[in-house]
Amino acid sequence: MAQAPRSIVIIGGGIIGCTTAYYITHHPSYSTDTKVTIVETSAHGEAQGASGKAGGLVARWAYPQPLVDVSFDEHVRLAELHGGSERWGWRYVNCGSWDGRGEDISEGTSDFDRESVEADGLTGRGKSLKKTLGLEGGKSHAKKNKDKGLPHDLNWMHSDLTDSYTPMAPSGDTAQVHPYLFTQSMLALAQECGASFLPSTKATAIRISPSGHIIGIDCTVTRTRKSLGSDIQNEPETIVEQMHLEATHVIIAAGAWAPHILPALPLTGTRAHSITIHPPAHTLPIAPYVLFTEITPPSSSGRGSFHAIPEIYARPGPNGEVYACGPGDDAPLPDSVDDVDVDSSACDAIWEDVRSVSRWGKGKVPSSARRTLWREG
Repeated sequence: MAQAPRSIVIIGGGIIGCTTAYYITHHPSYSTDTKVTIVETSAHGEAQGASGKAGGLVARWAYPQPLVDVSFDEHVRLAELHGGSERWGWRYVNCGSWDGRGEDISEGTSDFDRESVEADGLTGRGKSLKKTLGLEGGKSHAKKNKDKGLPHDLNWMHSDLTDSYTPMAPSGDTAQVHPYLFTQSMLALAQECGASFLPSTKATAIRISPSGHIIGIDCTVTRTRKSLGSDIQNEPETIVEQMHLEATHVIIAAGAWAPHILPALPLTGTRAHSITIHPPAHTLPIAPYVLFTEITPPSSSGRGSFHAIPEIYARPGPNGEVYACGPGDDAPLPDSVDDVDVDSSACDAIWEDVRSVSRWGKGKVPSSARRTLWREG
């Protein structure tokens, strides 16, 4: 008996929604009789929420364990099958817990920059030696690193500001992806097999028949005058239309916004902040480490006994890129992902903490690389 055609609507164009579309369209029983549609609220495309602004850590030691036992090996398989190293930055990394003290680098050039400047044969004006901790070279420096547990190839953290370093997992148990590129690739691979992607389409309700079967979703579609090909000046910039999509199955993958569609879902949103650092050329290449840090800020910071806990991820690529994120807070969830406002002060605080312990004192964090995201919990 032939199977009835199915129409599957996935609400949310983040990493869960796009990988769900990938797995449906790559399943052995998938055929063109199954229609797969991803609807995404953002006008800017896929991975505009946490999926495009997270760190991308993949670890055997993470949680929940039943999921990790499957997901790590699946990441390995996907990377081998689709060229993940080139497409989405898949690689194995080292991971550890780093404790230490931040240095005030508000005056002149930091020790980290001076070390690199001298190594490159350049010149620069540094701070007074009385204000620095000094850098030791040769065997004594290597021995000091070893005493603190600091790996010899972790070349982007200041050893004299390090109190301790502890590996968090054996080699081969931690990896990373660039989450935006991974999500983008999963969507592209699903689209190659027939999946559709509808941006600017906000699901508002799931329709259920009197007999209790799903029959579709209600949406609002926001179109711009430019997308409609109109140049009439007196028309509004955006037009909001109501739309109904028929569906036999609905999958909600909207992250922190999922309860907006199904209020019974026991999810809440936690706001977090992240930045992407473009390190100076003389600090490249960057050793592949992910660090969970606890930093005692310098006394000049005025933060007292407060400890900063940014996570720092070195990312692959010839130009070097570093991702860092800070702790979450309980700010109210905005209406949609496109309504998220970047908290510049929170992003600045992350940057100050990272540059106070690393060799990236003269790195750059463009305004486009300062992000605010919501994670479901």
